[in-house]
Amino acid sequence: MSHGPRSGLTAVSSALLAMSRHLEVRDVLKTIVASARELLDAQYAALGVPDDHGGFAQFVVDGVSDEQWKAIGPLPRQHGILAAMLHEATPERLGDVRKDPRFGGWPSAHPDLIDFLGLPIRDGDEVIGALFLANKNCPKPEGTCGFTQDDEELLGILAQHAAIALTNARLYERSRELTIAEERSRLAHELHDAVSQKLFSLRLTAQAATALVDRDPARAKGELHQVATLAAEAADELRAAVVELRPAALEEDGLVATLRTQIQVLDRAHGARVTFTGRGVKALPAAQEEAMLRVAQEALHNALRHSGADHVDVTLHRRGSGTVLRITDDGGGFDPRTVRRAGRHLGLVSMRDRASGTGGRLTVRSAPGEGTTIEMEVPGG
Repeated sequence: MSHGPRSGLTAVSSALLAMSRHLEVRDVLKTIVASARELLDAQYAALGVPDDHGGFAQFVVDGVSDEQWKAIGPLPRQHGILAAMLHEATPERLGDVRKDPRFGGWPSAHPDLIDFLGLPIRDGDEVIGALFLANKNCPKPEGTCGFTQDDEELLGILAQHAAIALTNARLYERSRELTIAEERSRLAHELHDAVSQKLFSLRLTAQAATALVDRDPARAKGELHQVATLAAEAADELRAAVVELRPAALEEDGLVATLRTQIQVLDRAHGARVTFTGRGVKALPAAQEEAMLRVAQEALHNALRHSGADHVDVTLHRRGSGTVLRITDDGGGFDPRTVRRAGRHLGLVSMRDRASGTGGRLTVRSAPGEGTTIEMEVPGG
């Protein structure tokens, strides 16, 4: 092994304890990768969690700086040696990974990898991830692997515990999502009841003031003061609810989860049916995710407040090498030839600026009586 028996046991124990302390999936992945790199004294380590579309839903690295990672670009695809870990589900120990016939497709900014150790992370028969190490920090003849059979066995033990930690973290996050959904539903119900009561009182008070205006102006004035008070209270109720219903940050949950949460809330809060489908989209750069979220929010506001739609559908999916956000409603639509006037009213100028500012484009299709489709496409994902 890379360490003496006592230090090796201590290092394994520390790694397992560190994994058990975290409940968030991302934190668990980072801990696994950092522990593996330290434990086996490697220059680089990475862990990929596959999605169902030939890519990685999450990919965490250790030993690569933030500047290097930005230069490398989007998440890797499942190909070459990475795919071997996931699909063949067997360990790989290589003296020079660059000479392996499966090696290829690595970005030019990626650090040079030489000796390599990788193995799958299994949950029963299912491969739920792949763990990779490269460039063992030890003297070794050129073309030989610094990683030993003992290293492979040690990494195997770590991978078994990593599977348990990762599964537990996923269960925790799923439980948290259900709790959040239940709490949002409760808040939406309370909001409806509280604001409805305030508005009902507001209407009755306004009617009383109208009846008193001619025969008792002084009392009418008092009723109108009460109208103002009730209106302020209703506004406070709404503001408080909006704060409580505010979705989790993009940085924590990602674009798909954030959109899904917001659309679930909108579906409950409006008479129109609001639906969302996200298919095969990987993480995008932060600026693109924020721009897409803001465009979706603006388009949803227009559809729900101005179009008279019965159904608004939001989809997020891959198209070629890009990612497409589409918001479609069956509302009244408008004439695109009046886009300058409509742009001021519907925020189309702002949406176009957001799209172009992140290297994307915005397309608007609409006609009177035929609904509206707003589509934003960005590269990557």
